[in-house]
Amino acid sequence: MAAIKQLAAVTRSGTGKGAARSVRREGRVPAVVYGGGLKPEPISVDFKDVNKLIFAGHFLTSVFELEMDGRKERVLPRDYQLDVVSDRPVHVDFLRLAAGSRVRIGVPVHVENREASPGLKKGGTVNLVRHTVEVLAPADAIPEAITIDLTGLDFADSVHLSDLKLPEGCKPVSAKADLAIVTIVPPTVMPEEAPAAAAVTAAAPVAAAPAKADAKAAPAAAAKPAAKK
Repeated sequence: MAAIKQLAAVTRSGTGKGAARSVRREGRVPAVVYGGGLKPEPISVDFKDVNKLIFAGHFLTSVFELEMDGRKERVLPRDYQLDVVSDRPVHVDFLRLAAGSRVRIGVPVHVENREASPGLKKGGTVNLVRHTVEVLAPADAIPEAITIDLTGLDFADSVHLSDLKLPEGCKPVSAKADLAIVTIVPPTVMPEEAPAAAAVTAAAPVAAAPAKADAKAAPAAAAKPAAKK
C-alpha cells in the first residue's frame, strides 16, 4: 500500500477569483476537496509545502491525510493548475477517499532482477513501454507500485498486462486490450565505416602518380641543348 503523507490545510469561506487572489497573497494555494457523497469544501494549503510535493513527482498518485480544523481527511490529488508564466501552483483539486470506495489511478511500474535477464546480460536494454498502469483500487489500499520480474527475459521477450500480478483488490481499467508493458530490446550496432575509408586511402596514390611523372620529365626538357643554326 502507498505510504500516506501528511499535509496541513485550513478551510476558507470565500470563493471566486478575488478570494483566490487574496489566499495566494498570503503565501497559500487555494484548493477544494470533493467527492465521497459530500458537498465540495474550499480549503487552502501552504504554497511551499504543495510546491515541493508537486515537483518531487508522483503527486497525483500519492495519498494524503489533510489535517484541518482538528480533523483529518484522507484524499487523493486529482488535478492541479500551474501559472503559465512562473509554473507556480495556483490551485489543487483533492478527491475524498471514503472507506470502502474504489478509485481509478495510474500506478507506477518498477522492474527488478535485471541481473537475471539473459537479454540484459548480452547488452540489451529494458524498454518500459508504459510507465504506469491504470487500475481500479480500493481507496484504503492503493498500491505504491507494480513490480515486474525480469528473470529469464531474453531479446524480443515482453510482459503484457495479462501477465501482471496485481495487488489484492486491484483490477486493470482496460482488460480488453492486452497491452505490452515491458520489452527487452537488443543492442543497436552501428554500421562500420572502415572499409569505405580504406578504399579512399588506396585510391589516393593512383591520382598522384601522373604528377610525379611530370615532375621527372621537367628537368630532362630543361637539359636538352638548343638546336644549332
